[in-house]
Amino acid sequence: MYRTLVLAALAGMLAGPALAASGTCSTAPKSQFKSKAALQAQLTGEGLTVRQIKVEKGCYEVYAVDKSGKKVNLAYNAETLEKLDNAEAGEN
Repeated sequence: MYRTLVLAALAGMLAGPALAASGTCSTAPKSQFKSKAALQAQLTGEGLTVRQIKVEKGCYEVYAVDKSGKKVNLAYNAETLEKLDNAEAGEN
């Protein structure tokens, strides 16, 4: 019984971060999405150089270059422009 409790607790700790991932793609109609231009302005204000923004299943997938010249791939909820933890969120 002790072993079962320990394994259950360990499984819960391992699953915790996956369940706590912030944000999901939007399920709203495209008419409620914020514009790509608004997202681009937000990212430019954060110091990123945007190369491309794609729409994928309620998410904006962003390809950009940061201040140090490193390529970055980010995902944002298309309705709220909330940054998502999973850069591939719209592809799932």
